[in-house]
Amino acid sequence: MRIDLATAPGDPERPNEDWVSAATPAPGGGVLVVLDGVTPPRGGDGCVHGVPWFSTRLGGRLTELSGSRRDMPLDRVLAEAIADTAEAHRETCDLSHVRTPQATVVMVRWDDAYVEHLVLSDSVLLLRGPDGEVTAVLDDRLDRIPSRVLRSTRDTDALRNADGGFFTAAADPAVADRAVTGRTPRARVRALAALTDGASRWTDTFAEGGWAACLDVLRKEGAQGLIGRVRTLESDPLRPPARGKRHDDASVVYAEL
Repeated sequence: MRIDLATAPGDPERPNEDWVSAATPAPGGGVLVVLDGVTPPRGGDGCVHGVPWFSTRLGGRLTELSGSRRDMPLDRVLAEAIADTAEAHRETCDLSHVRTPQATVVMVRWDDAYVEHLVLSDSVLLLRGPDGEVTAVLDDRLDRIPSRVLRSTRDTDALRNADGGFFTAAADPAVADRAVTGRTPRARVRALAALTDGASRWTDTFAEGGWAACLDVLRKEGAQGLIGRVRTLESDPLRPPARGKRHDDASVVYAEL
């Protein structure tokens, strides 16, 4: 088994709001968690702690529960971790605020029999089979919203964690029911990768290669190699900033099973 991970802030002057972890809590088994903390627009988020605190708290709980409660489906793991994290700052923060700290989520858990997955919002999970075919597991609800709508903070807030909009892990455990989940026989997964959108832009924004090519880069150059390629593309002054950001926090976990 090979597991490689890397994370880099989009701006060295700002804290990284992503979270990445990988663990092997049982022989032949493993867990990985990747979160992309959502940067709030000006005006705040009603929380005295901030997004990095939230991502760390939620990510740590997800990693612990995924490994210790293997009887618990991943959507229930997410629901319990959200509830526990919310309880940790309910008395000090306004959890009803539409921009209360929140994050996208990718979780994967595997044992000798199956590879389970959960994806919520616009981070990406890639699965490569023994024949080399790559499957991208995506929650594309955010992509269905016109870019002109997303340019408006008010319009985006109206669609955040709302029917007809998109969903992230925030303070409501019920959002776990909105996640994309599934499981695949272990024998049909040779490698996998979880990427925040700051890293997946190599494929979905800059179109440097498809998802299979992205996995090839990870196999040959590692997680840091892919992030380095993204940073080079972002620094090209002839390219417009992706989603309004020249650089974004970028995180990757790559695993060969």
